[in-house]
Amino acid sequence: MIGRPKFVLASGSPRRLALVNQAGIEPDALRPADIDETPLRGELPRACAKRLAHAKATAALEAVRVDEDLKGSYILAADTVVAVGRRILPKAEMLDEAAQCLRLISGRNHRVHTGICLVTPKEGFRQRLVETRVRFKRLSNEDIEAYLASGEWRGKAGGYAAQGLAGTFIVKLVGSYSNVVGLPLYETMTMLAGEGYPFHFGWLNAT
Repeated sequence: MIGRPKFVLASGSPRRLALVNQAGIEPDALRPADIDETPLRGELPRACAKRLAHAKATAALEAVRVDEDLKGSYILAADTVVAVGRRILPKAEMLDEAAQCLRLISGRNHRVHTGICLVTPKEGFRQRLVETRVRFKRLSNEDIEAYLASGEWRGKAGGYAAQGLAGTFIVKLVGSYSNVVGLPLYETMTMLAGEGYPFHFGWLNAT
């Protein structure tokens, strides 16, 4: 990895790692943050996504500071929040949570907000929020029961994964598709390039 600065992804999400890999970046380390992701009372979706992304980046920075091999790395953190109006939907872990989410977003619009937080090698913080509007078809009981049986909803914000079976439910999407998966690639790479990270470095042997 000589020739480019170190890069740390502050996430344990396979989806975020896959998206970063898609952009030609192989992180030098993964430093997922063990933080409480519960929204604050009355907290709006956009504010929640920004706060949690910043908290994850801060936790990863603390881990990197005590690791000689990773000092001076670029650190990228993100948090995705799915919301209907002002209501934040959970990262579904229980079957009834997922069922409730699916019934709520059936036949209507919802928004996916991702907060991105980048820590530069000089420990400067850069943040951005990206929003995508998604409309689901009206889900039948059969749709919901079959999707719940797939288990694909587990641990997903809003109880679904757009890159999987639930992609068949999406009638319309306005904005970044990769944002709905978990990391808006265009905005993330623009932020990295603006802070001097040579993300094209990994493209040389991409084929």
